[in-house]
Amino acid sequence: MSLASTYIPAEVEEKWYEYWMKNNLFHSEPDEREPYTIVIPPPNVTGVLHMGHMLNNTIQDILVRHARMLGKNACWVPGTDHASIATEAKVVKKLAEQGIKKSDLTREEFLKHAWEWTDEHGGIILKQLRKLGASCDWDRTSFTMDEVRSESVIKVFCDLYNKGLIYRGLRMVNWDPKAQTALSNEEVIYKEEKSKLYYLKYYVDEAAGSTDGEEADAVTLAATDAFDPTVKHQILHRDAEGRRYAVVATTRPETIMGDTAMCINPKDPKNTWLKGKNVIVPLVNRVIPVIEDRYVEIEFGTGCLKVTPAHDTNDYMLGKTHNLETIDIFNADATISEAAGIYVGMDRMEVRAQIAKDLAEAGLLEKVEDYDNKVGYSERNADTAVEPRLCMQWFLRMQHFADIALPPVMEDRLKFYPTKYKTTYNNWLANIQDWCISRQLWWGHRIPAYFLPVAEGAEEKFVVAETREEALKLAQAIPGYENITAEELRHDEDALDTWFSSWLWPISLFNGILDPGNKEISYYYPTNDLVTGPDIIFFWVARMIMAGYEYQGEMPFKNVYFTGIVRDKLGRKMSKSLGNSPDPLDLIARYGADGVRMGIMLSAPAGNDILFDESLCEQGRNFCNKIWNAFRL
Repeated sequence: MSLASTYIPAEVEEKWYEYWMKNNLFHSEPDEREPYTIVIPPPNVTGVLHMGHMLNNTIQDILVRHARMLGKNACWVPGTDHASIATEAKVVKKLAEQGIKKSDLTREEFLKHAWEWTDEHGGIILKQLRKLGASCDWDRTSFTMDEVRSESVIKVFCDLYNKGLIYRGLRMVNWDPKAQTALSNEEVIYKEEKSKLYYLKYYVDEAAGSTDGEEADAVTLAATDAFDPTVKHQILHRDAEGRRYAVVATTRPETIMGDTAMCINPKDPKNTWLKGKNVIVPLVNRVIPVIEDRYVEIEFGTGCLKVTPAHDTNDYMLGKTHNLETIDIFNADATISEAAGIYVGMDRMEVRAQIAKDLAEAGLLEKVEDYDNKVGYSERNADTAVEPRLCMQWFLRMQHFADIALPPVMEDRLKFYPTKYKTTYNNWLANIQDWCISRQLWWGHRIPAYFLPVAEGAEEKFVVAETREEALKLAQAIPGYENITAEELRHDEDALDTWFSSWLWPISLFNGILDPGNKEISYYYPTNDLVTGPDIIFFWVARMIMAGYEYQGEMPFKNVYFTGIVRDKLGRKMSKSLGNSPDPLDLIARYGADGVRMGIMLSAPAGNDILFDESLCEQGRNFCNKIWNAFRL
């Protein structure tokens, strides 16, 4: 058989991949050989192949094929993640194009649409990985919401609840107004922004029986003799009519409708005159007390802090300490609620612009300054600023997991490459906070909690069980509920955070939760190498280590290889908006899968960002051509 002198990838790669698939050469079963196992970081079911996937899966394929060449029983398990927020958003958008609102559907009707969307789009990226030449054991393809993985998630939730590690409580959470769901701290991305600092006038409520203004001025001046006379006007604010006011600097004037106190530091001499006073919230005209707490920084701003317990984490803590009223002024979509009394129905950002004008017209805005600050955005909806919100959520106590997951990494029993990420890992676990695991979504694993009917205003009662039948038995064991029926139990509407399923991935892929100690989990676990990006070290890597030690008593993998971010040759992160992100399938069509894979590996130092240049793919194709001609010779 004569061979062409030029290597034509399209004629060779597809032919041999088909041969490998037909002969099931990538499939693995436990045997007497040494196992070598990799689990794929499950791409979102909404996803399509991008350059990051290209890099990650190329490295995995190199490791797996090398293990096979060494005679090991190599098993590379593929799968996809249900991606609660992203997928629900896609389905809601598709329904909207058809004139259907999610709110018009029942949960069951919506989930029917979601499954149809998943069935249509969910396998796209896995088919694209075949084009890449990925030698996965496709017979083992899993989905985080398939039967085994779903039952595993519910079982783990119930187990952790029974261990006292899961609880439900009213807490301040990060709220995504677009998806209308809570987020964990790790799902908030902070960005530097050019903002404004608004200086607002809070007039003293002179009618509240406070001491005479002149006398108060004298007391304050006596207490601030150490101050330079040129700054005394900053201490005692009076308008043209002689009325006194305090000044508060804030980046969020749109939240003043929720103010329930002003706070000063008791050691701050310049604000001594405010002690024991009440002030009036501008525009709102609500009279609020001035409280004292050392939390307030004396040197920051004017030393006066507006306290809005429903809309700021630190204010919430002050509110609890000082027993303040909590007024929630936002609806779930971040429009202004009836509780605010003014600007009802307007979007929060529209209110910020409008309220600045209204404050200025009312003579209640002293000045506005440019201000650089960090604003939190939703990791899934990059254009949506996160809103602190007080609401009932489910949480996982994390200190226990941090205690078991930190030592193996810091002692190099489980190795990170590059090792610099050990510091990142250590910092996160050393400052661990409880994980908010509930999401106000329908697409996902429904929380297995069932609420019992109670009198209005009474404390809620619920049971946690894997099935409604088991929940009924638990409910009937509660005094006074012996005759309750299954229909009277209200299933919690919330779904679990997507990461609550993927943290079980190396275990649940081999059914280690539902069937502990089975032949496959005993053979393939712990897996060997994990290849992933450092951006999910908290979301996924750390949590898999936690789950591994909790449910298998050992690490889920022996090594973690962190890839860098694929950037263009100018160092810019690849994105559709910049137009600098090539379609991997187009590159494969031009240079062949091996040419592209070699091209990307030529510029892929461990843990460092990759400056990708298409000319590297050309180098890869040329190298493949040399191999081809060597084969001909």
